[in-house]
Amino acid sequence: MELLLEILKSIVLGVIQGITEWLPISSTGHMILFDSFWPMNQSIYSGGRDFVNLLFTVIQLSSIFAVVAVFSKKLNPFSAKKDLKEKKETFFMWRKIFVATLPAVVIGLMFKDSIHTYLYSGFVVALMLILYGVFFIIVENLNEAGRARISKLNQIDYKIAFLMGIFQAFALIPGTSRSGATILGALLIGCSRSVGAEFSFCMSIPIMIGASAAEIISYFKKHGIGFSSNEWVVLSVGLLVSFVVSVIVIKSLMQFIKSHSFKIFAYYRIVMGVFVLFLMISGGLSLTLRI
Repeated sequence: MELLLEILKSIVLGVIQGITEWLPISSTGHMILFDSFWPMNQSIYSGGRDFVNLLFTVIQLSSIFAVVAVFSKKLNPFSAKKDLKEKKETFFMWRKIFVATLPAVVIGLMFKDSIHTYLYSGFVVALMLILYGVFFIIVENLNEAGRARISKLNQIDYKIAFLMGIFQAFALIPGTSRSGATILGALLIGCSRSVGAEFSFCMSIPIMIGASAAEIISYFKKHGIGFSSNEWVVLSVGLLVSFVVSVIVIKSLMQFIKSHSFKIFAYYRIVMGVFVLFLMISGGLSLTLRI
């Protein structure tokens, strides 16, 4: 019975991850809140709390596999359907993706422990949800009067990629949203919504694979290689659900932003942030969040 309940929690986590990773509403913030209200039963896992933390990290891998699946034609430089010029352009895009990854990697390595110690709190999550919601409304209002100067993916150069990477580094703060920060940065730089979202999704691949790999290695060093049967089941279910939901959400969002702005997500962020503050004030949510 305990395992069935944990499987249900893993399904919910997969849905949350698959939706919130790609919508600009903060996947980490939502999963931290989920863990505060309905925590995993760490006593049935051989890795205890360390396994739960690992689950929260590696469940993102399926989201990355979903990006690769959805954008496989654009991401594959070895495709037989591409001519030499198209293959070179794909390699060029991958170089820009890795340039965009650098800021978050450097800042993450330097300040990871401090971020977890001082910024993983309900107040920070609420504040970032509200602030970035306001930022999105302001930027979208500014963009209504003008036309994006970058309307194609290949118009993104190394400078723009690096600037988007700096915005991605801000997402290390819980409640910010990686996609939200990078898409907001793209809009400020002058990218169209579709170009900003697409490059944001693609630039997530190295950083999230690297973070998951580091977490797995750290876990194996502490607990040995392998998982218990309970851990395998919960991991597999979460990863599968996250992949399926991510594919649906990515495709749906790319269609949605062709004719809609990000304001609806901005309003959601503000309402969610206020809700978190209310829970904290009423005692329904701890100031310090786990993960």
